[in-house]
Order: sequence, then structure tokens, then C-alpha cells
Amino acid sequence: MPKGYFTRFIPTRHNISEIKGLAFLGEKLHRPNLWHVNRRSVSRAFAVGLWAMYTPPLPWQSVIAAIGAIAFNANLPISVALVWITNPVTWIPMYYFAYRVGAFSLGQSAFNFNEFSGNFSIEKALELGAPFLLGCFILMNLGALLGYVGTRLLWRQSVLERWEARKLRNKPFDPVFFVNQSHASYQRYLKHERKRQ
Repeated sequence: MPKGYFTRFIPTRHNISEIKGLAFLGEKLHRPNLWHVNRRSVSRAFAVGLWAMYTPPLPWQSVIAAIGAIAFNANLPISVALVWITNPVTWIPMYYFAYRVGAFSLGQSAFNFNEFSGNFSIEKALELGAPFLLGCFILMNLGALLGYVGTRLLWRQSVLERWEARKLRNKPFDPVFFVNQSHASYQRYLKHERKRQ
């Protein structure tokens, strides 16, 4: 998960500064640590963004993500971008899933998706009470944990693969050596060589 992968997708400082809801954070948005792309800041950003993404339907999820990024020294653009997964197109299935998780956890029966989607609005979602709020709480924390751990593991795996490919690249070609290597490591070597050309 090298830096280049994330820098292609994350919003720029200009994009972030145009979000009116974040204006009250002022100069805090421009702290250099919030814009670094490294294993720590990105894994924290996934934790913050996926936690804020499932906050009950509020118009200020980006604000929650930005405050979380500042509090935990996470990458600000990634934190804010992840909450956009929750949008008017995805709200209904995501919040219905949260409602079902909460109802299941409480041992309550839940109505079906058609009933939920037919009456869905932010106000109606909040009226669902305990099952909905508990489901959101569970998914917020589960998402944060999986985002943090998953990002760190994938980043580490990517670094190890690049290190192995570099080690193979600097080694003179030896048929015996490659016969003894796993098929996967040889494929990584070939992939790395194609990128260099």
C-alpha cells in the first residue's frame, strides 16, 4: 500500500477547504501531520473514517471525521473521504443493515427491507430507537477496528512484497534459485520487472 496508491484517490487541500462545515476548524486543518501518507496515519484514517461513516444519519459526518483525524493524528483527506461511502444512494441499505444488526443483537424481530426503504428518512431512521442506534454503534466500532488492523496488515504485506522483489531484482539470474522459489514469488518478480520497463 505505498503512498502512490492513496494519493491518487484522496481529496486535495483545496477540496477539503471547500467543505463549509469544516471552516470552524480553521488552521487546525493545515497541520502537516494530517496530510502525511504513511502506515500510521493511513491506518488511523481508516479507523476514524469508517467509525464516522456509520454515525447515525447526520449532516455532519465529515466534521466528525475531521475532528477525529485531528484528535488521532490521522490522514485528514482519507478520513473525510471515507464518510462519503454513506451518501443518499447508499443510506438505505447501509442503515437497514445497521437496523437488522441491532434488532438481532437485542433479540427483536425486524421489518423487511421494503417497509424500511419505503418510509426511510433521516427523521424516521432516528425514530427506530434502540435497534438502529445499537446496530450503528456495533458497525462503527467493528468498521474502525477492521479498518485499522486491515490497513496495517495490507501495508505490511505490500512492503514485504516490494522488499522481496527488490532483493530478487538485484540478484543475478540463477535457474536453480528460481526453481526453488515459490511460483508466487517468481510472479511478483516478473510483475515488478514489467513495472520497471
